[in-house]
Amino acid sequence: MISISSNLNIMIKAAEKASKSVIRDFGEVEKLQVSKKGPRDFVTKTDKHVEKILIEELSKTKKNYSFLSEEVGSIENKDKDNIWIIDPIDGTTNFLHGIPHFAICIALESKKEIISGLIYDPIKDEMFYAEKNKGAYLNNQRLRVSNKNLIDECLFSSNHEGVKFSNLNMRYSGCAALDLAYVASGRLDGFFHNKINIWDVAAGALLVEEAGGIVNDLDKFDHNNIDIRASSGAINDKMLENLKNF
Repeated sequence: MISISSNLNIMIKAAEKASKSVIRDFGEVEKLQVSKKGPRDFVTKTDKHVEKILIEELSKTKKNYSFLSEEVGSIENKDKDNIWIIDPIDGTTNFLHGIPHFAICIALESKKEIISGLIYDPIKDEMFYAEKNKGAYLNNQRLRVSNKNLIDECLFSSNHEGVKFSNLNMRYSGCAALDLAYVASGRLDGFFHNKINIWDVAAGALLVEEAGGIVNDLDKFDHNNIDIRASSGAINDKMLENLKNF
């Protein structure tokens, strides 16, 4: 059993508790009351309930930490140097359509640096997590990025605009957090996305870096319009060459 910090232990317990609501509601999406908040983006009762559970659980032992969450936005507490960054359900559209590919995301930013990250897929029971300078893990197994160096053999994921790059083997999963987790685990070789939010990528970016990968162009101080490119070191230069006009 690997040694983890008290903060990461809190994150794991919070995600596990919140996942019970996600699993209960999944498969009954037609009964959920939804309100459209933007193209391809929905708020559900489950989203809000999961967020409430996460905030409550994370606040139990770290009462003064601040929050940045997709639904409620910024919550400033006494400790402004330590911020929980939350996406209660990344992949909400998948969730609403009964597609079992979404995740609970939690990251901890300390003095402007992401030091802990967690991505939990409750359907597959896959818990991806990482801490700064301590490596990345999936259910206690160490993760390493892919070592492929031939672009034709690589598989990439992006937002919808990414599929226009016909010279790259592309997939779009609808869950940026899991895409980054899959890069960290070697299932995918690279991920790129424009105009994405910090709560979608904070945990995943740390996972990729701690698994030996490279994260380019990530401005962590712009929470709402982030451009990100992440991949293994073996393919990074070739991926960026293909993305000059992206």
